[in-house]
Amino acid sequence: MSRPQKLLLLLGLLALAGCATTTPTNIAGGGTQLETRQIQTREYDTLDKAMTLRSVIASLQDLGFTIDQADAELGTVTATRLDQYTMRMTVTVVQKEGERISVRANARIGENAVMDAPTYQDFFVVLDKAMFLTLHKVD
Repeated sequence: MSRPQKLLLLLGLLALAGCATTTPTNIAGGGTQLETRQIQTREYDTLDKAMTLRSVIASLQDLGFTIDQADAELGTVTATRLDQYTMRMTVTVVQKEGERISVRANARIGENAVMDAPTYQDFFVVLDKAMFLTLHKVD
């Protein structure tokens, strides 16, 4: 990409960032740490870590996120969605004993943690479907 194209892209992004935005109503809820973890975490007992990471990436892309970083060794995926507001989601995949996998999603809008349960429910519904398709080798 040439220098003028980069400058034009940067100016376009700055113009978009200046637009008025709305955010979810409950981004910094008053729940306990345990309640927050229950909202953000699901456990699966059917797939290995690598397959789960592929499903996480597919789910985030299906929800309109752009993958910023993925680290298979650490089991983390970070993605950003630019909609009416910028949401960043980090998903951590941890191998538990046996074939159990723990998946924890953490969403932020700016510096504020998203505590809105439907945000995480939407992600896990899509992830459940993606894991089913990955397990049965459906592309």
